[in-house]
Amino acid sequence: MIRKEDIKQEVFDLYDDYAHNRIDRRQFLDKLSLYAVGGLTVPSLLSFIMPDYETKIQVPKDDPELKTEDIYYTSVKGGKHIKAQLSRPANADGKLPGIVVVHENRGLNPYIADVGRRAAKAGFISISPDALTPLGGYPGTDDEGRTLQRQRDRNEMLEDFIAAFHYLSVHPECTGKVGVVGFCFGGWISNMMAVKVPDLAAAVPFYGGQPSAEEVPQIQAPLLLHFGALDTRVNEGWPAYEEALKANGKKYTAYMYENANHGFHNDSTPRYDKENAELAWKRTIDFFKENLK
Repeated sequence: MIRKEDIKQEVFDLYDDYAHNRIDRRQFLDKLSLYAVGGLTVPSLLSFIMPDYETKIQVPKDDPELKTEDIYYTSVKGGKHIKAQLSRPANADGKLPGIVVVHENRGLNPYIADVGRRAAKAGFISISPDALTPLGGYPGTDDEGRTLQRQRDRNEMLEDFIAAFHYLSVHPECTGKVGVVGFCFGGWISNMMAVKVPDLAAAVPFYGGQPSAEEVPQIQAPLLLHFGALDTRVNEGWPAYEEALKANGKKYTAYMYENANHGFHNDSTPRYDKENAELAWKRTIDFFKENLK
């Protein structure tokens, strides 16, 4: 059985390149073969490093403590109908603060849908949109999901998630106080929603790309930013972003998690770092409880 500590950091970096479309599948497999030494084979490495959704779900969709359903809402731009998971406690006493949960660069896969339900378990009403809806929705595998998501304009997808904010903010079960949390591509969306949505109450980007310095003055929401220390690609943009946040007097808290890779919160892949992921999620829920009350 392969252990995480048996895998060189270069393999995780290689997977990151593949997951973010910097190399194609053939290049990924060719380069992965360089690390198939000793008792490791390419198939065993591939099986180890690719997502395992079936056994990693923390909150099932039929959890009796939740009311979870698929809904459609209309995006402001172009009148598109976007499918989303809506989840909240089954026996909530009154209206709840809301959270928009934003997926990575592959559509609403089982991990992100699970995160939406985890947010509901914590006492929020959450909406988890699938930006691939205009192309048929998440196709069942991340490889196909990434291929589809490359066919959409990211700024149009940003508008779709902003529309989810507006849908949730006027939902009869929501207090109107709404924040956003996103991962990878969703981290960029979270940062950009802070720029574009004056009424956003809080934003939590996990290892997300940053807005330009010129856009930072528009941010009104407090930010909680999570970074993996080994995620050099995303982290290289952080110093300039932090400088702009400070220069404009914006409210933010940032954490750099030691020995953590990009995607460290995603418990379906071996990049997952249990200790750091649980700490980051606790900080996220505490942050939302403070800012969405």
